[in-house]
Amino acid sequence: MVRNKLYPEVRALLQAIEAQGGPPIETLPPVEARRAAIDALKSVAGQPDQIRNVEDLKIPHPERPIPIRVYTPAGDGPLPCLVYFHGGGWVVCDLDTHDAVCRAIARRSGAVVVAVDYRLSPEYKFPAAVDDCYAATRWVAANAARLRVDARRIAVGGDSAGGNLSTVMCLKSRHEGGPALALQVLVYPVTNLASFDTPSYLEFAEGYYLTRAEMEWFRSHYLVRIEDAQNPYASPLLAPDLRGLPPALVITAECDPLRDESEAYAKRLAEAGVEVTCTRYGGMIHPFFSLGGVLSQGRRAIEQVAAAIRGLVI
Repeated sequence: MVRNKLYPEVRALLQAIEAQGGPPIETLPPVEARRAAIDALKSVAGQPDQIRNVEDLKIPHPERPIPIRVYTPAGDGPLPCLVYFHGGGWVVCDLDTHDAVCRAIARRSGAVVVAVDYRLSPEYKFPAAVDDCYAATRWVAANAARLRVDARRIAVGGDSAGGNLSTVMCLKSRHEGGPALALQVLVYPVTNLASFDTPSYLEFAEGYYLTRAEMEWFRSHYLVRIEDAQNPYASPLLAPDLRGLPPALVITAECDPLRDESEAYAKRLAEAGVEVTCTRYGGMIHPFFSLGGVLSQGRRAIEQVAAAIRGLVI
C-alpha cells in the first residue's frame, strides 16, 4: 500500500503493528476489543508524567455512580480545568488508557484535568455516554471550589468519540442552561455518524490504523438504530444552529478517515461566529494524539492543547 503522505515514524509504527498481526478490532467481541485496546496503547502512550495529586472519585448518578479521575498539578488555585472524555468509539478505552494523555495535559497546562469514565456501548447505548458526560460536567462546575477550579475557566475536551462528546456537551449546555464553558478541545472528533462518504473516508478507508470497517462497527454498537445518527447529539455536524458555542480548538490528522468531518465542523463553527483554531497535523494518523510515546507530533499536539488551556482568561 502506498503511504507517501505518512511521516516516517508513522510508517514505521504501522509496519510494526502489521508485523505483530492480530485480528481486526471489528472482528472481536467488545470485551476482547477492550483488552486489545489496552494492550495496544500500553507501549506507545509514553512515560506518565508525575502530577502533584491524582484522585479517583465517583459522582452520584441515578443510573450508576460515574467514576472520574482528578489530576491536580502544582500551583495555587483556583486553576483552569479541562473535563476530558476519552476516545475509543464509545466501545473501548477507559481512564487507564488515557492516563498518560491526561497527566501530560495537566502538567503542561497547569490545569486540573477531570477524566470521565462514561458508560460504554453496546451494554449502554446512545445516549448513555452523553448523559454521563453531561452529569459529570455539571458536577465539576458545581464543585469547582472543592476541586480548586475556577468555575469561569472550565473547558471540555476529548479525542475521537471523546471529541464528539465534547461538542455535544457544548450543545447540551447551551440548550439546557448548563455550565458556561470556556473552551472546547476537539481532537479529530466524530461529527457525523449519518454518512461515511467524505473524501478522507474514501482515501483512508483501510491501512491507516483507524478504518472505515472499524467506524461502522463502533457505530453499530453505539446507536440503538441507524436513525439515531440524525440526532445532533450523535452527529453534531447536523445541528441546525451552532451559534453561541464556546471557542474551539480543533485538531485533525491528515491521514485519518475522520479528517474531513472534523474540519467541516470547525468550518461551521467559524461560520456561526465561534472563535476557532483548526490545526491539521500533516502525515499523522488517528490516534496520534494518544501515541506520544512514539510520535513526536502527538507530543506537539498535547503542547498545543495545554497552551490553549493556559490561555484561558477570566
